[in-house]
Amino acid sequence: MTAKALAAAALLAEPTPDPTATIGVDCREDALCKQMFDLTGNAWLSESSFWLLVKPLRIILILLIALLIRWATHRMIKRLVRTSTHTSVPTILRPLRERIPNAPGATDPAAVVPERRRQRAEAIGSVLRNAVTAVVFGIAVLLILSELNFNLAPLLASAGIAGVALGFGAQSLVKDVLSGVFMLLEDQYGVGDTVDLGEATGVVEAVGLRITTVRDGRGVLWYIRNGEIIRVGNKSQGWAMVIVDMPIGFAGVEEATSTMRAAAAEVFEDPDLAGHFVEPPDVLGVEQITVDGAVIRTVAKTTADGQFEVGRELRRRLTEALDTTGITARIAATRMFPRPPAPDGEGDTRGGAT
Repeated sequence: MTAKALAAAALLAEPTPDPTATIGVDCREDALCKQMFDLTGNAWLSESSFWLLVKPLRIILILLIALLIRWATHRMIKRLVRTSTHTSVPTILRPLRERIPNAPGATDPAAVVPERRRQRAEAIGSVLRNAVTAVVFGIAVLLILSELNFNLAPLLASAGIAGVALGFGAQSLVKDVLSGVFMLLEDQYGVGDTVDLGEATGVVEAVGLRITTVRDGRGVLWYIRNGEIIRVGNKSQGWAMVIVDMPIGFAGVEEATSTMRAAAAEVFEDPDLAGHFVEPPDVLGVEQITVDGAVIRTVAKTTADGQFEVGRELRRRLTEALDTTGITARIAATRMFPRPPAPDGEGDTRGGAT
């Protein structure tokens, strides 16, 4: 008998292996599935328990852990937002002027309006919660796909290429979003503030991560991308300074100054306006000399919300005071100068005072 015939006979003599005696690679790598196979010796039962019991339990566990992390992170963010209205505010949530040691209001946290701080903290908290939700559930989806034996390498590579393409193609969008985030963190402006953004000056109606909406004095609604805002002039933060320059002609400076101080004191004592003043108004004196005479400056430090009302009332009271004392009439007199009368019959109207 040849060697080949002997080998064939030996193979035929060996018992045929039981197809249920082998398990898959995934099952062999899993401790629970392997233990189930060791106990039962049935590959089908072990494989079935792996896909019907182990995999669903892992997926449910991943979802539960993701929900737990999301809940804990959101709770921490909400607690951070709640404490933002108190004096013990984290540095990252404080306005920029409070982080500067010598800035106005840095030593007086109570001077900052709590409602404004609360609104800003709520906006930042909303952004952080959305970001946390996206990151946590994004990782959870990747882990679930991995449990379902999806090959994540091509997916991650495609996501990386898409991210690079998006970064190059949407640079302005990324710039707008980053500018919006830093605008919220630094409290540059908020809804209801009167701001000067360059070409657009008016009241802020909406603030987003990409777009800021401003309505100007003529009712035009401006949509401004945050990345295009180079400078911001906020007229509604902290306090404001009302400056009134009143001409007095060539009347007596001391008389006009005392009259204006009395009128400014009446405005300060007005109960309807008392809450708008931060400091009593002050008449500084002669600000400039023009061809029409002296100009006296009056200043008043007010709240941001009351600056316009105080300014209008202060101008009205100063005008009435100058008119009552007769200084206004002397201003008009300084603008009149005589001219030689026109000869009779020539119709020349150059004569008289103008």
